[in-house]
Amino acid sequence: MRTIYYWSFFVISLIIETFKTKKFIKRKNDIPKQEYETKMNEIAGKWSQKQLNNSGSTIHVKGHENIPEEAVLFVSNHQGNFDIAIFLSLINKNKGYIAKHEILRVPVLNMWMEELRCIAMDRSDIKQSLQAILEGIKILKDGYSLVIFPEGTRSLDGKMKPFKAGSFKLATKTGVPIVPVTIDGSHKMLKSGTMKIIPATVHVTIHPPIEVKNLTRDEQTELPQKVQKIIESALVKD
Repeated sequence: MRTIYYWSFFVISLIIETFKTKKFIKRKNDIPKQEYETKMNEIAGKWSQKQLNNSGSTIHVKGHENIPEEAVLFVSNHQGNFDIAIFLSLINKNKGYIAKHEILRVPVLNMWMEELRCIAMDRSDIKQSLQAILEGIKILKDGYSLVIFPEGTRSLDGKMKPFKAGSFKLATKTGVPIVPVTIDGSHKMLKSGTMKIIPATVHVTIHPPIEVKNLTRDEQTELPQKVQKIIESALVKD
């Protein structure tokens, strides 16, 4: 019954949010840029929170005090389809996302992604991936935060895959701090290969920021592995 309720509400809320979001976007030129982005993050966050609530899951977040006021690069493991919803609703900072290009096929979410300075990346296309990184560097230099999932794809069993080093150029080329984030348990919320919603307990850990300015070449090379170890340290070992 939960699965039926969830997807019924999901479809209805998408239709409602489509009209509300389009109406708000029409006012874009009449609202100060920062105020507009804050409100858009708020709209997307509230909708995402409803989806998390309807899933029946319990999300615990700790480490909000570790988020600097300045622009940062959030680096997170990627366990499931709810991960972006968790970031949208539970991590209170204006931010965009570098995500797989398939997400642009999702109604409403694709509108939010565009307005929140998100970047769609096709990792099978090297040229497009490089362009996505360059766009991300510009966004960070403009003082806006970004979220990346450097595993490149979801981990269906909760175990982390090796991080792709190219994503870390977003930090080393701009000097913004890296904030590692561990998501533990979100892979249990949606059964792989089905539409079945399963209530789960998810723990989100926001780790202290890592400064990347003035790193040596060797330290930059070791950065992906260093960040991965920090994120992995908060995963519950089965």
